[in-house]
Amino acid sequence: MSQDKLLEVKNLSTVFNTIEGEIRAVDDISFTVHQGETVGIVGESGSGKSVTALSLMRLVPNPGKIISGNILYHSATNAHAVDLLQIPESEMRLHRGNEISMIFQEPMSSLNPVFRCGEQVAEVLWLHQKMGKQEARNKVLELFGKVQLGNPERIYAAYPHQLSGGQKQRVMIAMAMACQPKILIADEPTTALDVTVQKAILDLMNDLKKELNSAVLFISHDLGVIAEIADRVIVMFKGKIVEQGNVLDIFANPKHPYTRSLLACRPPLDQRLRRLPVVSDFMEVRQLKDGEIDIREKNGTLEQVVYPMRIPSFETKKRLLHLSEKPPILEVKGLKTWFSGKKNWLGQTTEYVKAVDDVSFEVYPGETLGLVGESGCGKTTLGRTILGLTKAQTGKVMYKGRSLLDMNDDQMKEIRQEMQIIFQDPYASLNPRMTIGSAIMEPMRVHKLYVTDEEREERALQLLDVVNLEPKYFHRYPHEFSGGQRQRVAIARALALNPKFIICDESVSALDVSVQAQVLNLLIDLREKYKFTYIFISHDLSVVKFMSDRMIVMNQGKIEEQGPADEIYENPKSAYTAQLIESIPKGNLDSIRERMKR
Repeated sequence: MSQDKLLEVKNLSTVFNTIEGEIRAVDDISFTVHQGETVGIVGESGSGKSVTALSLMRLVPNPGKIISGNILYHSATNAHAVDLLQIPESEMRLHRGNEISMIFQEPMSSLNPVFRCGEQVAEVLWLHQKMGKQEARNKVLELFGKVQLGNPERIYAAYPHQLSGGQKQRVMIAMAMACQPKILIADEPTTALDVTVQKAILDLMNDLKKELNSAVLFISHDLGVIAEIADRVIVMFKGKIVEQGNVLDIFANPKHPYTRSLLACRPPLDQRLRRLPVVSDFMEVRQLKDGEIDIREKNGTLEQVVYPMRIPSFETKKRLLHLSEKPPILEVKGLKTWFSGKKNWLGQTTEYVKAVDDVSFEVYPGETLGLVGESGCGKTTLGRTILGLTKAQTGKVMYKGRSLLDMNDDQMKEIRQEMQIIFQDPYASLNPRMTIGSAIMEPMRVHKLYVTDEEREERALQLLDVVNLEPKYFHRYPHEFSGGQRQRVAIARALALNPKFIICDESVSALDVSVQAQVLNLLIDLREKYKFTYIFISHDLSVVKFMSDRMIVMNQGKIEEQGPADEIYENPKSAYTAQLIESIPKGNLDSIRERMKR
């Protein structure tokens, strides 16, 4: 790693003026980025990570503004460092996208839906490199090959909606690398991606960094991911840097309680816990009158926090035996859900997409059955087919001995009181024009639960308490909540009909690891309190292993293997399962040391 400084950030502060007063999103931070290194910035949503990145690019949206500091860029073309905050916008445009580039968090919102992907990448070369159209096209095809996009010609001509999440992210990486920037800022580039796709993208970014001898500023809420790619780590909390240092030092001996809590929040792979540690186990945060915060460290170390939560293996085996003593609550036999693929000129289907292809399994009362696999493996379609939200081609779905596929609409409406689903994106599943109180009360009205709205409101307030939300939130709208709070609202709504069986469809995949830990703990507490039965769907095997008694691994519509969650992790029988396990960011000292030797 070169010691040449590329970027020096000194006392940077960025604020947002709101009706509630001034919010310091970035509060007097300083750090340095050297040539050839990857610096990881980690913290929860709202910690100031993304605003830091936008500040470096001078792209802070209104009503935000940078109020102080220096951002010194050491350009190869200038003998002296350039302060990016002091130069005019016209000069900044020469650096932005050309020498300092950024991969944004959500590729679908960053790519223009009405232009082809290749043209959007070529536009960068037209603007910054003054290339002709054919030369730019050839360069883009070369870049698509470098980022390992199969069939570059097809990707060039494709629109964003025609690509998978991993493909769109690779297009964004190609766009960011088009001008061979000296500094690449990657803002959560792997959030909500499959672990296999995530690993491929991390390896790709590392290879490109070495090839161009550039520097990467990698932003993530997941210290496990940071461990896979970073040389140095910056930990942010409430707009401030609370700790920074070498990646090995941070993981081996974290000084700040917040860093220790982030390390502990991710579900461990080598043991089973009753609940996950959360930030409040390590520190107490109090808001002071002047807007500052007071952080009080709690006495617990990671070992002290984890030890009483550990579940011995004999207890896990005993629970599995106890669950299987009762008849299954759900039986799925030979289920097939196919969608039309290719059609001939008469409009007749000549080829099918076999989303669910001859799947059979049982779920026992009180059990959590994990469903894991990559995007497109059929997990979500299977969950929707069980609930009758997607029509099956053939097969049987028996709930308490009754065939769900043979029910009419009235019978299915009745059974849906017992069977609910928590969707992946709570913001998309909640009506933005409806208060959360109304959203929770709506299913009660549809199913004619309780006589009056007063009774329904009382029940909705009880449910808010169950999911640890204050009564004052009843009249607020979805946009006024964080991602974790919205997911709690979605859980409260699912509980409104007093269900017995709940399908959780990727319900924590896009949440911070700290918020994810809180939601997973809540789901386990609710299962124990109300004797729920869950099907827990996720692409993250570590999360599924923590939540599940038994696990099903799906691949291309079929079941690869199924069995006790701990057994599948410790001794996978399928090569596909072994690949999923291998792709999980380990985040341990041995893996960091091994990576740093390469």
